[in-house]
Amino acid sequence: MIFDYKLPPRDKLRAAISVAHHTNETDCLATLLDAATVSEEVQRRITDRALTLVGEVRNKPTRGSVEDFMLEYGLSTHEGAALMCLAESLLRIPDTKTEEDLIEDKMTSVDWSTHLGQSASFFVNASTWAFMLTGKLLGAKESTSHDLGTVLTRLVARSSEPLIREAMVQSMRIIGQQFIFAETIAKGLKLAADYEKRGYRFSFDMLGEAALTKADAERYYRLYMDAINTLGQRYSERNPIESPEISLKLSALDPRYEYAQYGYVMDTVLPRLRALALQAKHANINLTMDAEEVDRQELQLDLLEALATDPALSGWHGLGIAVQTYQKRAYEMIDWLAQLARKTERRLLIRLVKGAYWDAEIKRAQVGGHEQYPVFTRKESTDVAFMACAKKVLANKDAFYPMFATHNAYAVATVLELAGDYRDFEFQRLHGMGETLYSQIIDPDKLALPCRIYAPCGGHKELLPYLVRRLLENGANTSFVNRIADPSIPVERIIADPIAKVRQHGGTPHPRIPVPGNLYGDKRRNSLGLDLHDEFKLKALAEEMEVFAHQSWRAAPIINGITVEGDAVPAFDPSDRRRQIGVIIDASQAHLEAALTYATSAADRWRKTSVEERAACLDRIADLLENNMPELMTMCIREAGKTLNNAVAEVREAVDFCRYYADRARSCLLEPHPLPGNNELIHYRGHGVFACISPWNFPLAIFSGQVVAALAAGNAVIAKPAEQSPMIAYKAIELFHQAG
Repeated sequence: MIFDYKLPPRDKLRAAISVAHHTNETDCLATLLDAATVSEEVQRRITDRALTLVGEVRNKPTRGSVEDFMLEYGLSTHEGAALMCLAESLLRIPDTKTEEDLIEDKMTSVDWSTHLGQSASFFVNASTWAFMLTGKLLGAKESTSHDLGTVLTRLVARSSEPLIREAMVQSMRIIGQQFIFAETIAKGLKLAADYEKRGYRFSFDMLGEAALTKADAERYYRLYMDAINTLGQRYSERNPIESPEISLKLSALDPRYEYAQYGYVMDTVLPRLRALALQAKHANINLTMDAEEVDRQELQLDLLEALATDPALSGWHGLGIAVQTYQKRAYEMIDWLAQLARKTERRLLIRLVKGAYWDAEIKRAQVGGHEQYPVFTRKESTDVAFMACAKKVLANKDAFYPMFATHNAYAVATVLELAGDYRDFEFQRLHGMGETLYSQIIDPDKLALPCRIYAPCGGHKELLPYLVRRLLENGANTSFVNRIADPSIPVERIIADPIAKVRQHGGTPHPRIPVPGNLYGDKRRNSLGLDLHDEFKLKALAEEMEVFAHQSWRAAPIINGITVEGDAVPAFDPSDRRRQIGVIIDASQAHLEAALTYATSAADRWRKTSVEERAACLDRIADLLENNMPELMTMCIREAGKTLNNAVAEVREAVDFCRYYADRARSCLLEPHPLPGNNELIHYRGHGVFACISPWNFPLAIFSGQVVAALAAGNAVIAKPAEQSPMIAYKAIELFHQAG
């Protein structure tokens, strides 16, 4: 086969998950609105309870250092944005010169003094003093004033640059440490003791992201196994629900954890995951598959099913999964999970969370040219989805142990009202956040409900991705954490009913977030990509590409639209030199001279072709490239040795070149730059014959990009592809001629 593709058969509920993944946002919300709607009486009680919860939070003198910091330096402020850049960059910049330049740029471009004394938090004010002093010193360094005080300050600044740099790096680390519970699981257990006395439970996360190497995967595996064993030594007498939880990122177990490697994942990752699950069962704790990017969701569900149906794990009710309700398919996922739980006679732990990768999911869909976004584009739509999913989870009490992860007081109030007298569930919050809100929930004199703290454990090296995600998630001015602490925002606005908001705009997508195909507005269409993590699309693609994989291609000189005949030599697949993929007829000196003669006469005719017609021709080429994507991708893999992802990107880049240069040509018509004495366009009047010589590593994209740029400007072209990949170029030129 052209690529590894093995999938088990899917039942109706599982297939519905994949269908929902690409559903139109408005249609998806129509279902969720009906599911989330409650009676007026219940709605009134939710609002009253939310008012009480928010009021208690605002009446408390302190909320916690992280929440205070987020309020003072939210991402909607210039200062907050500057800190975000520093946090994201300082932890990975390799050289001191770049660090110094970045610090100077970010620290001197904003006014830190406006934040001094605005917070009651000592941590926030201490941070502000440090930022303000750094900004003043760095600003003085660039000053040209000869005032004695300024000169002295400038002297201090210059002599202290290494100290300032190190201080700022340490400041970013201190900010990051507010989000990390402990460096190791052993230290975490010591800190957890006081929290447990107050009624808290714990979910320990071994801080880190996807493994990039086998060594990474081995290290993460040992960390997870050691954590499970450490917890088992202390908590083995409890049941899995009351015990601490290990939150497991599956992508940490192997660098090739991706959907296109399905067979490999089931053969390699599953055994490691099974070993961890068996150890968790022995330790009598629970193991929950943590939330990750949406392109890993289908794999996660298959691995979960494999564990749930494993006879060696029967009787263990500690298997869990996170469900992110900003995903359009979350509601359908719950139906399938309930079916799985009943089929395997277990209660699955369900961590219902709104989602932590929104920015990345939006950008990934745009870059990938997908048809739809996999997540909702409005916050209130995600809130409605959370309500609908919470309702469904609570309706399947026999199948689930619900864990509601939220810092939103309105979401907490909704869950409490939907649950009624039912108490066999818990809430979850992030370490360093939501403490004031949940102190009301765990209070034995009030609700006395359990709350689990999501506690990341790890060192400085693993901090970056987690810190940036938390800053993005909670620093935005739409974040409930940010809004609940801001006294300038009326409580009524904070707890506004999301169902009413969605009904108001009809569930339409956010107007400033067009679907990926319309990313460039009216100027041009974004190239259509392929979601290689959608199993139905992957299956269809595999079948189409398999037909072309057994085809024999050819390449030969084309002059005046006529293919030259001659002695052919065989061409072989660079990944398997035994496999012949076609034949090649090389150009001779006589062919080149004939091409030059013809191109010279053709150049005048093409130069006189209108700019609009040239642009229309390029658009037709783009459409033909997209329509022939499966064959072109197969050629890129067979002739140029590209991977599946690279092959998609290769075709899309060629399409983008065509549409980009077509748009630039039309733009020149709208904003003409006439030559003196005539009305021809400077850049689009044609200059004769251009030679376009392309490299082997981008056999379609750069080959096409060079050619269409010259054609758009009114030039004739002689195109010479790399000798390693002429068949791809030959196919492209066939499509060029087909387009006119």
